[in-house]
Amino acid sequence: MPTKGPLQEKSKVFAVQIVKLAQWLVSERKEFVLSKQLLRSGTSIGASLREARGAQSSADFLTKHSIALKEAYETEYWIELLAETGFLPPADAKAYAAAISELVSMLTRSVSTIKKRIAAESANKTSSRRPVPEPFPNPDSELFQ
Repeated sequence: MPTKGPLQEKSKVFAVQIVKLAQWLVSERKEFVLSKQLLRSGTSIGASLREARGAQSSADFLTKHSIALKEAYETEYWIELLAETGFLPPADAKAYAAAISELVSMLTRSVSTIKKRIAAESANKTSSRRPVPEPFPNPDSELFQ
C-alpha cells in the first residue's frame, strides 16, 4: 500500500489552507459555525489518508480512502454554502472550489483503483485454490480397477 504520493501531499496543503480560511472566517467575518464544520471536514481528508498508511488490510485501506472522499464532498458543500451566504468572496470561493474539486476527482479515481485491485486480488485467490475433491471416488478411477 502506497505511503505517500500526490494525493496525500495535496490533501495536506489543502488542510493548511482550510485552517487559515477558518481562522480568517472567525477573525474577519465573525463566522463561528460554518467555519468549524469546514475546518473539521477539510482537515479530515488528509487525516484519513494519513491513517490509511497504517491500514491493516486492503479493505481497511479502501475504507480510509472512502471516508476521505466523503469528507471531501462535505467540504465542497461547506465551501458552496459559505460562498452563497456571502462569507467567502467570489474569487476565493472559486479557488477553494477548484482545489476541492481536484481532490474529489483524485479521491474518486483512487477509490475506484483500490476497488479494482481488491477485486483482482480476490479473483487471484479464488483461481489459485485447489479444486474440492469429490466426496466419493470416481468408479472409473484407478482405485476401482
